[in-house]
Amino acid sequence: MMLDFRSVADWKEILAIHLEGAFLATKACLPHMQKSGRGGTIYTDSVHFNEASVLKSAYMTAKHGLMGLCKTVAKEGGKYRIPVNLICPGFVRTALVKRQIPEQVRAPNLSAEDVVRKVMLKDTLDREFTTVQDVAQVALLFAGLETNSLTGQSLVVCHGWLMQ
Repeated sequence: MMLDFRSVADWKEILAIHLEGAFLATKACLPHMQKSGRGGTIYTDSVHFNEASVLKSAYMTAKHGLMGLCKTVAKEGGKYRIPVNLICPGFVRTALVKRQIPEQVRAPNLSAEDVVRKVMLKDTLDREFTTVQDVAQVALLFAGLETNSLTGQSLVVCHGWLMQ
């Protein structure tokens, strides 16, 4: 197995998409939320904020950084009653995840079905992918709260994968 040391350009692109994008959107929106006294921020993170995976060093770094951004913005926005939270889904069968299956099949003795069952979903309780609808329901929960009772929090949506 090779270590996932990407080119500097690839590393920067992944950090820009997952971390810098969240920072820039937050920077643009927070003054409006502060002025209006309404709004909140929901970041989409990943179970990878807490669970390491091979071949994902840049992605993992970005997701850990997003957790730090969430907590910092929650503390700074608290006095303005701006809740800030993370939704951390497990594997969602998106185009990105579908592309990862053949990449992992390259490992010895793994079929595409094995990658799904033995790698991606092996620690879930029901061997099911998280759905976009699962993630949307959690977003509605966070967005529907009229208090700051949940802020700086992460909610893992992963069919029991990270159950402690």
